[in-house]
Amino acid sequence: MVNRKQLDPEASPEAAYGARMRRLREGRGWSQECLSGRVGCSSQHISAVETARKSPTLPFSSKLDVAFGTAGSADSFEREWREIRHGVLLQGFPEYVGYEGRAVEIRLYNVGIIPGLLQTPEYARVLADSAVRRGAITAEQAAERVAFLAERQAALKRPQPPMLFVTMDESCIRRPIGGDAVMDAQLAHLQEFAELPNTLLQVAPYEIGERRTFDLPVNLLTMPDRSVICYAESQAQGHLDRESASVLPMLTAYHQLQGEALSPAASMAMISQLRKGTP
Repeated sequence: MVNRKQLDPEASPEAAYGARMRRLREGRGWSQECLSGRVGCSSQHISAVETARKSPTLPFSSKLDVAFGTAGSADSFEREWREIRHGVLLQGFPEYVGYEGRAVEIRLYNVGIIPGLLQTPEYARVLADSAVRRGAITAEQAAERVAFLAERQAALKRPQPPMLFVTMDESCIRRPIGGDAVMDAQLAHLQEFAELPNTLLQVAPYEIGERRTFDLPVNLLTMPDRSVICYAESQAQGHLDRESASVLPMLTAYHQLQGEALSPAASMAMISQLRKGTP
């Protein structure tokens, strides 16, 4: 105990997380080595999180909840992790991501930007760095955004992955982000995504005009109990809706959009043409 570092829970949200983690660990009489064995990491990592030298991740928080028996509770570590990340995310989005990780079907629509779940790390980094240059976020928040996205993507690679329906406005694949190399790699990633057995990728072409049913990004989740959750956002805020009276019309509008969009084969042909440099 000679080298035991005193913790200040008031120093930062990460410090509060680490202090609570130590308190629960010591309350059970566990050493850092004991807890590390329960969550599958090194004791050095446990020490670094407890002293806020490393930020916790979503998978780590979920394993802590299993170890401490706090999963699904109001004071779970997963919930605290989402609150830490709330500072760099739109209102409602952290809660949405919690549902996203359990959904059996995910339907996405985006305008102008490739949906986050399909972004390459390089594409995501360009967008985050651009926000830093505009003064919208700090460099640290940019790094958190990119790491958060990687964790969302990893959470979907589970034994029984959800079915992903993605409909993108044509502007998503035509808007150049990060230069030719970044954009070509991103389009190649879309092609790889479309070949997965649990995905359906479509492009909504410009020519559908007024028949495009959404003007803003929309995410729709079908949960294991077949309930549907909708998350929609503007530039400044996000909104999570679980009321069937307002969510089901959004699901209908999504199906209508799919009917107007290019077929998956035609969508892939458009992406292939873009990669070849043809209009």
